[in-house]
Amino acid sequence: MSGESSTQDFIQRWHNASGSERANYQLFLTELCALLEVDRPDPASLDTEENAYVFERKVSFRHPDGSTSNGFIDLYRRGSFVCEAKQTNLELDSKGWDNAMLRAHAQAQQYARALPAGEGRPPFVILVDVGRNIEIYAEFTRSGATYVPYPDPRSHRIRLEDLHRPEVQDTLRAIWNDPLSLDPARRSARVTREIAGQLASLAKSLEAAGHGADAVAAFLMRCLFTMFAEDVGLLPERSFTGLLEEVRKQPELFTRLTPGLWQAMNHGGFSAELRSDVLRFNGGLFADPTALPLDKHQLDLLLAAARADWRHVEPSIFGTLLERALDPRERHQLGAHYTPRAYVERLVLPTVIEPLREEWAIAQATALKHDRDGKRDKALAELHAFHRRLCSVRVLDPACGSGNFLYVTLEHLKRLEGEVLNALDALGDTQGVLEMAGITVDPHQMLGLETNPRAARIAEAVLWIGYLQWHFRTRGSVNPPEPVLKDFHNIECRDAVLDWDKIELVTDEHGKPVTRWDGHTMKPHPVTGEQVPDESATRTVEQYLNPRKAEWPETDFVIGNPPFIGASRMRTAFGDGYVEALRQTYPDVPESADYVMYWWHKAANLARAGSIRRFGLITTNSLRQTFNRRVVKLHLDHKQPLSLVFAIPDHPWVDAADGAAVRIAMTVGTGGEHPGKLLQVQAEREGDGEGKDVQLSTQPGKLHADLSIGADVTSAVNLRACEGISSPGVKLHGAGFIVTPDEAAELGLGRIPGLERHIRQYRNGRDLTKTPRGVLVIDLFGLEAEDIRRHYPEAYQWVSERIKPDRDAKAHTKDGAGYAKYWWLFGKPRQELRRALTGLRRYIATVETSKHRFFVFLDIDILPDNKLINITVEDAVILGALSSRLHVAWSFATGSNLGAGNDPVYVKTRCFETFPFPETTEAQTTRIRSLAEQLDTHRKHQQDQHPDLTLTGMYNVLEKLRRGESLTPKEKTIHEQGLVSVLAELHDELDRAVLDAYGWGDLASALVGKPGGTTPYPDKPAEQAEAEEELLARLVALNAERAAEEARGHIRWLRPEFQNPEGTRAEQGEMAAEEMPVAAAAQKKPAWPKKLPEQVQALRSSLLAAPAPLTSTQVARHFNRAQTRKVEELLETLVALGQVQRTKEGLYSFGG
Repeated sequence: MSGESSTQDFIQRWHNASGSERANYQLFLTELCALLEVDRPDPASLDTEENAYVFERKVSFRHPDGSTSNGFIDLYRRGSFVCEAKQTNLELDSKGWDNAMLRAHAQAQQYARALPAGEGRPPFVILVDVGRNIEIYAEFTRSGATYVPYPDPRSHRIRLEDLHRPEVQDTLRAIWNDPLSLDPARRSARVTREIAGQLASLAKSLEAAGHGADAVAAFLMRCLFTMFAEDVGLLPERSFTGLLEEVRKQPELFTRLTPGLWQAMNHGGFSAELRSDVLRFNGGLFADPTALPLDKHQLDLLLAAARADWRHVEPSIFGTLLERALDPRERHQLGAHYTPRAYVERLVLPTVIEPLREEWAIAQATALKHDRDGKRDKALAELHAFHRRLCSVRVLDPACGSGNFLYVTLEHLKRLEGEVLNALDALGDTQGVLEMAGITVDPHQMLGLETNPRAARIAEAVLWIGYLQWHFRTRGSVNPPEPVLKDFHNIECRDAVLDWDKIELVTDEHGKPVTRWDGHTMKPHPVTGEQVPDESATRTVEQYLNPRKAEWPETDFVIGNPPFIGASRMRTAFGDGYVEALRQTYPDVPESADYVMYWWHKAANLARAGSIRRFGLITTNSLRQTFNRRVVKLHLDHKQPLSLVFAIPDHPWVDAADGAAVRIAMTVGTGGEHPGKLLQVQAEREGDGEGKDVQLSTQPGKLHADLSIGADVTSAVNLRACEGISSPGVKLHGAGFIVTPDEAAELGLGRIPGLERHIRQYRNGRDLTKTPRGVLVIDLFGLEAEDIRRHYPEAYQWVSERIKPDRDAKAHTKDGAGYAKYWWLFGKPRQELRRALTGLRRYIATVETSKHRFFVFLDIDILPDNKLINITVEDAVILGALSSRLHVAWSFATGSNLGAGNDPVYVKTRCFETFPFPETTEAQTTRIRSLAEQLDTHRKHQQDQHPDLTLTGMYNVLEKLRRGESLTPKEKTIHEQGLVSVLAELHDELDRAVLDAYGWGDLASALVGKPGGTTPYPDKPAEQAEAEEELLARLVALNAERAAEEARGHIRWLRPEFQNPEGTRAEQGEMAAEEMPVAAAAQKKPAWPKKLPEQVQALRSSLLAAPAPLTSTQVARHFNRAQTRKVEELLETLVALGQVQRTKEGLYSFGG
């Protein structure tokens, strides 16, 4: 650490510095680095990307009109901070000085957001008034949100004299060298885990002594809040810890002393146990003062928890860990991962905080204009009005769990409130009066719905712990008003999507409850030894009387993370009665949609109706899959539309229930037509704490139902030309149908005539991507059970023993009854596919979910599995078009993603049936057909020569070659065995041929031979990205053109002899109204608002939408009856706050 004399020398040297910012700031910052004993900035390079720690780092701003301009960061350290330096020579804390620092803050944020996506945004912004003041702002999500005062609005300013304090130098040093170590969530995670572990051990011990889990949880909740209270100063120092130490030798005294303390805390007044007065806590937590008896070992466990520093508990994760600690069923998950705070903030900020900050920016500007006009009273009134609105904002989490989303939201609201109170203070208002009078942001604004009573109680405690932590952090030792806790009843324990009068058991004709297999208990089959359903493990069948949509409390914002339960798991999770009642109540939600989509649908309805301002929900990344996407599209296309204003289609996540790593999507919706922001993950790496560190890119524009910006592929319609010739393969509903060649021989294959038609070759996705398993499948389609028993008795017994028990166990379900009746048949035998395959010698197949998108020919004697999507065409020209990067790009855009590997999913209704195939000349047809045959033959020949060679391996190597990456020894072997360079040439020539067939050869140079031909490649060069976007736009337009042709009766059948055997022309439909020429409506200028806040908002919106910087006259002309002079005055007010930037030429642009 720097010596005191060095610090004093530094302060003395710079104390009276004057002169210009340019003359002094580099020297000041260089000497500050020396004082802090951190590296000095490096010399700058001509290559901007090399400038990781330099003065005057260049950044480029891209304007909506396509032009760019440059800016220069005063001091930049990659991954650490952006530093903006000023030398104001203004009186500290004066209004002029405050405005100068606000402008610097806005400018620094602009620089941070202009940095290349590959570098990531730094967590800190530093503002320096040379020789006098340093201000610290942080944004630990690094996703482009507002940088807020760090550590809070009361202590983010460092005066030069404060450098005497060692902790100040330590903080600055960490910002330089290890900035993420200052993230409160990371710093508090260790102590939070330790405390939760101690409480879990105590809970386990108490349950083993015979106490019920609920009683143990309630007791420990009282204990933990008492420990927190003494550490933050709400109780006398070490009072509860001292009591525990006193009774350690006589544990029986614990149950005699502790209830008295808790009674005193409930009512307030003198506590004989502590020999002092205590505050009145109330809030319901201490209404029951029961203390469970503890032995010496249990007291030691409680003492260990009490000796921890509860001031540093991180509420955003404490709830999750405490829930695991107190729930016997979840305690084994205590060491598992939890959802990182940064992930939660990534949704909280755009959903709740950014719209409120927009409102705050308008209030600031309005107040400043009033103050400049000499109307201090109106300025104060404007700030007070915003503060009252802020204190009345209500936020609902309809699946709140243990409250982490609500707590993070509450903390950010308190941060914003701190800025408001500082602004009031600067105008001479007394901020303490407001809080003491009860006008403050507090937990009553955070509303929750939760079905788990224990989690609901934890959520309330988490909110109060977080609120009180913030109180003492910003107000020092001043106690909050009594009662310390208030029982607002803001966390309700009930279902969020379904309500009902009562639940009854379904009974049979004798009045006995109907039971069904419980859906998961298995037992070994007495003959085969395989696991089959245990029919003795049952649960009762329930019915919900008068089911209806659950009502949500009145709120402004909705945010949360509803359960990750897919449609196929809902009956097992909730029972048939609940699922049937839910689906009956929400007919607009497809039955195949995930459970979370009921929350999404309900929130979207509220947003469209204007009942809430915004909602932000976590879903799995399957949101883009067909059935889930239908819910989104329903609302986006409504005549009273919803807009997505923020989306991350695919993001890593940690499931709070079990700590598992999953992939999710984040969406934020609001009513009306609004532009949005698409954030996409560019890179992920393992972080120092929980979860992964994620680099995100941002793209503005109109967000579509598939969470994309650009070509609206969701507008593509299914084409009749493609109908009826694509299908998934058979779905067995029982692994007992699969046999090895030896087992097939024992069943009579090769011995019993005709059995060869019913024991067939079988391929699934892994057989295509890896190496074939060599298995066969018993396919009894077209036969009755009696026929099978008569002609093929061995096969009959095999299937009867391995398939029938499971089918019988599920016979009570809607689908299960049919499966049980025809137990010898596949669950989905695909009659339509079989009909379409008739007469073919081969067909095209692709793996539904696969890292690489490729298509192959399969012989007609091979039966495809459900995970293969099959195109019943044998002409190689179709294989060629499907194998081209044009169709692959279309499939990535129209399909979805799934699994931990986030692999693309080929959704046939969206990827194939909407695809407009090219209209080719005879020569083009011949060329594409030849290349496709060569491609299919080449891959199969190389795999025949090398049985361990896989298509995945070959395409992995092909992608690495295209990316210019070095091959490992194993990959070099694959390259030689697969002749991958030949494979690359075939694909390149095929891509060119297909592009030429469309007449789009102009795109070839930017696409052919580039990475991402078979697998998604997010980090592509700008030229390639623009070409792919243009390609998609052309395909969307061609889809619309073909749909219009089909409406007029002209259909370009892909397989006319099957799809249209009569050769008839489709009936011509009436021309759609949208095809008629319509005169463009004249664009009317908006009227200039009458009220000042609305005028500020209008100017901000006008500049935000402007394609280039404007003069004040040009801005005024955007409105009817706007006076240029008044517009210019308001623009200058916005400039003073840093919300608008003004060039030397007098041009104005939006600044943030």
